[in-house]
Amino acid sequence: MITLLTQLLILSVDTAARAGSVCLARGEQVLCALSLEAQSSHSAHLLETIQQALESASCALNDVELFAVAAGPGSFTGLRIGIATVKSFAAVTGRPCVGVPTLQAIASAAGPSAHTVALLPAGRGELFTQLFAVDAEGNAQPLDEPQHLKPLEAWDKYSNHKRLRWAGEGSLVHADALRDHATAQGIDFSIEFDETEGASTQGWIVARSCDNLAPAIAAIALQEFQQGKTVSADELRAIYVRPSDAEINQKWSTPTTAST
Repeated sequence: MITLLTQLLILSVDTAARAGSVCLARGEQVLCALSLEAQSSHSAHLLETIQQALESASCALNDVELFAVAAGPGSFTGLRIGIATVKSFAAVTGRPCVGVPTLQAIASAAGPSAHTVALLPAGRGELFTQLFAVDAEGNAQPLDEPQHLKPLEAWDKYSNHKRLRWAGEGSLVHADALRDHATAQGIDFSIEFDETEGASTQGWIVARSCDNLAPAIAAIALQEFQQGKTVSADELRAIYVRPSDAEINQKWSTPTTAST
């Protein structure tokens, strides 16, 4: 029986982003955080990395009391790998789980800001985007709905905000385009390069890179657990935001029936 939230053992997994990660936390304390190899399939190393995390903390899978996973949006293949793994762990152990929106984890990991736009590559040069307010404790509250947009559509959507933090891999990939758009709008622009730099509040700021989202996922999962918002393995679902390429291709390749 779990009596203390500070002792709650959490295993969190991110396979939604290109640089996947695994974290083992006890309450708010991170015991181990490991990154997956970005250049290889997450399926090739996920179980091995989870085992390494457990061994580093002298824990077994049956000791884990809460499982958490990046639920999307993100890579369709990656999402299915991570969610299937967490579902199987939760089902075997009978423990609850939490599906954490990937964009929420990105915003939380980027630090406090009144307005943070989380950006994640969506393939074909497009982006998953969502706006958040992030407090000093890392609580990221959504201010709009997640969307699938072309880069210029994203810049235009948020151009009315003169102070913004842009977070996630998508912001780093498109940093030059963000700089050009900010300059055209007369907005100051800067990029954070490491943790020693103070968090600027002026203009548009691209947050420093965070290649390990699993600790943020664990922290959000702990908050959800405190609020009684866990689910069973059967209830865990992915957040896709857009249809897969296979679904799009099927739609356009399906012949229409001519009316008579």
